[in-house]
Amino acid sequence: MDSKITLSFDAGVIDKAKSFAEQNNISLSRLTEFLLRKVTSSHYKSLEDLPISDWVSMVSEGEAVYITRAKKNKQLKAEYFKSKK
Repeated sequence: MDSKITLSFDAGVIDKAKSFAEQNNISLSRLTEFLLRKVTSSHYKSLEDLPISDWVSMVSEGEAVYITRAKKNKQLKAEYFKSKK
């Protein structure tokens, strides 16, 4: 179940994150969820304990699993009608 929260970030960070998410065909919400899931999946005592290089490698190597944007209605219609031919 998805829940909504409000977060505040530096405008420059948001712009860069949006650009990164778009380049990787993922929503900013799902990117944030992915990162938070990684941070909270283990018991870290401090920020210095976070394995930043591990998740960067996972994302760059394609091992990460995340939900991408849904297809648009136009695409879904076209696929449906194509399958009926």
